[in-house]
This record gives sequence, structure tokens and C-alpha cells, in this order.
Amino acid sequence: MLEEKTLKDIQSEIDNWIQKHGGYWPPLSMLSAIMEEVGEVAREINFLEGHKPKKSIVKRGSNLGEELADLIFSVICLANCYEIDLTDKLKNVLRKYTQRDAFRFK
Repeated sequence: MLEEKTLKDIQSEIDNWIQKHGGYWPPLSMLSAIMEEVGEVAREINFLEGHKPKKSIVKRGSNLGEELADLIFSVICLANCYEIDLTDKLKNVLRKYTQRDAFRFK
């Protein structure tokens, strides 16, 4: 069975992989990769919701999970480049939403 990894573990694992494979791209190139991945997530959701069928040359079926994982990988690369601890930042964001939006959706 695979052991559960923390976000910090995943950031470290991705950093090690990137360092072994040529290092990080320049930040604007990483941002471009993030935007590309967002577009691929959008394409998958359009397909799943029936708004836009996939082209015949594209493999059938949804790859939404894989595209979301690609997006997360790209975001982690940018965070690592700027030495951002995403665990800490996500805790802050959850605290912010909990306080700000506690009764917003009831």
C-alpha cells in the first residue's frame, strides 16, 4: 500500500524531480504552462457537460483527473520556484474562507 504524503512531501518530491530533469523554467514560462493546463481542464469539463464534443483525433473519455493533476503539478512548480510553502498558505486561505464565508452559503 502506498503511504500517504503531505503537501510538503509532494512539493519536495516534485522539486527533486525537477532538479534531476534540468531545473525550473523561468517563472513566466511556468505561468504559461499553468494557463495551458487550465485550458485543458476547461476542455475536459466542456466534454463532460456535453457542451463541446472532443475532436475525433483526441482520445475518447474524460481525463479530467489527469488534467487537474497536471495543473496542480504546474502550480507546485511555480510555488517551489518562489520557495512558497503551500501547506502554510493553504491553511491561511482556509482560515480566511472560514471567517469570511462562514454564513455566506446557508
